[in-house]
Amino acid sequence: MNSSSDYYYLRDTLKDLLLARSVRRGDFVLASGHRSSFYIDARLTTMSGDGLAVIGGLGLDRLAVRGWAPRAVGGLTLGADPVAYALALTARRRGQLLDAFTVRKQPKDHGTGKRIEGCLLPGFPVVIVEDVLTTGRSARDAISAVETEGGHVLGVMAVVDRQEGGREAIERAGYLVEAFLTATDLGLSP
Repeated sequence: MNSSSDYYYLRDTLKDLLLARSVRRGDFVLASGHRSSFYIDARLTTMSGDGLAVIGGLGLDRLAVRGWAPRAVGGLTLGADPVAYALALTARRRGQLLDAFTVRKQPKDHGTGKRIEGCLLPGFPVVIVEDVLTTGRSARDAISAVETEGGHVLGVMAVVDRQEGGREAIERAGYLVEAFLTATDLGLSP
């Protein structure tokens, strides 16, 4: 397979995994407080062995296409964690240097009191990762935490963009967004 066919294979595989494992229809209240006729529990995909394998390869492909060369990837726990770990492990297997970090929702109230755990040092170029991008609030929170610690944010990468204003909010703040799939790609109406 050439890289183009690899990309489409991985993207189609991810779509199938999300539809089989993560997409639910009904009446849901999202973290944003908005109501939705569908819910995407991406963790059911991103925390599976199949999902991790696909996300790592697809993510490294998208980093290369964007021209992003991060030293670390991470975002707000818990949704970003498996995405970051998949990217770091896949990079290692390909001989690339890429580490992961986690941004806590609140700083620890004990020990070192850190908000960011893992492999982030001042000056590191980083990509913020997300499982599901809705309003962009989690990504913007992670961006703020990383920049406070001296990291340089190259952009934001999401597994799924719900197409509910998150991409636009992040781009208005001056950051590029790369999403593997959108709600429309999954046959969902945002």
